[in-house]
Amino acid sequence: MDAKTFLKRWRFTLILMSAVAAGALLGYLIGAKAGALKPFGDVFLNLLFTSVVPLIFFSLSSAIAASNNIRRLGRIAGIMLVVFFLTGVVSSTLMVFAVKIFDPAKGLTLQLAEPAATESGGLATKIVNTVTVSDFAGLLTRRNMLALIVFSVLTGFASQAAGEKGRKFREFLVSGSEVMAQLIKMIMFYAPIGLGAYFAYLVGTFGEQILGSYARAVALYYPLAILYFLFGFTIYAFIGGGSKGVKDFWTFIPPAALTAFGTGSSLAALPANLEAARQIGVPEDVREIVLPLGATIHMDGSCLAAIMKIAVLFALYHRDFSGFQTLAGAVGVSILCGVVISGIPSGGVMGEMLIVTLYGFGPEALPIISMIGTVVDSPATMINSSGDTVAAMIVNRFLPNSKK
Repeated sequence: MDAKTFLKRWRFTLILMSAVAAGALLGYLIGAKAGALKPFGDVFLNLLFTSVVPLIFFSLSSAIAASNNIRRLGRIAGIMLVVFFLTGVVSSTLMVFAVKIFDPAKGLTLQLAEPAATESGGLATKIVNTVTVSDFAGLLTRRNMLALIVFSVLTGFASQAAGEKGRKFREFLVSGSEVMAQLIKMIMFYAPIGLGAYFAYLVGTFGEQILGSYARAVALYYPLAILYFLFGFTIYAFIGGGSKGVKDFWTFIPPAALTAFGTGSSLAALPANLEAARQIGVPEDVREIVLPLGATIHMDGSCLAAIMKIAVLFALYHRDFSGFQTLAGAVGVSILCGVVISGIPSGGVMGEMLIVTLYGFGPEALPIISMIGTVVDSPATMINSSGDTVAAMIVNRFLPNSKK
């Protein structure tokens, strides 16, 4: 990769990290006076939080509505979702064990205020209130994220069921998804200023100790991600195609994997991924369903990162990150984060907002974990993208009358 290509692919990440470093340095130098910069960061957070509802609706509903293989979608979907779920559980569980052994938040003592407790109720009531709302207006708030996800998925399937009469609505969903993707790109232009200002406030208020958690996060995430990529995907490829599957996967996946690593976008790597799946021998109907949907809802690398982010926030808010119910819940949330993450660059912020919303953390939690997402974005995207290809191999392996 020449210098020009490198700068083109990594320019925004370098600018963002430079802005955060400059903000942290400014906060260290001026101390508590950096609190005056917090409103500039709040503007960035407010823009993101107000865009999350329409972005998730259009992203999920359009992914289903735009499918060109609806006749086989029902047949393939069951196997595909099981594979996506199981690989997400595996990656999330690996990170749970990793954070228990190597705590990425060790030494953090920030005094962040715990948000007010929400209304309690029975388990059945909590489930109903989590996945549904009693009025459409309830979907227009990020506090009901899971209900929005359910509604978005059902809308996508309903638009397909409407056939020709639903064609214009399907086009609207696809168009809306593109508009929201462009909106996020526009908001992200402000990210260097917003995050730089917020980190100046954080460091000026809480001290430099917070920066140490990012070094620990990198030291934990990168080795685990590489091991999962090399050994986990080798096992998955063997399940999908035996010894030949392993050989074919590692022969043809490098271009797609490097594209994902360099661009930080699963969608940008999708053409290369489709070509890799073709060369591996995945049938056209399988790869054209599994890979495009996987680019939106299958994110093993993001599951790894989500567990680490949750562990850090639990430490910051002095919550106990232990016990089966807590850890299993974190695995479930990490998988949901993979579902809501868009394939656009910097789409991980959607998953981070989901974490903050579901656990009821304060708004200051978002910029803290957003930088964790930034520093692990490239390897996470590589795993997300390549995981779609190996998942397509497994789906084809267990699909009745599949083409070998």
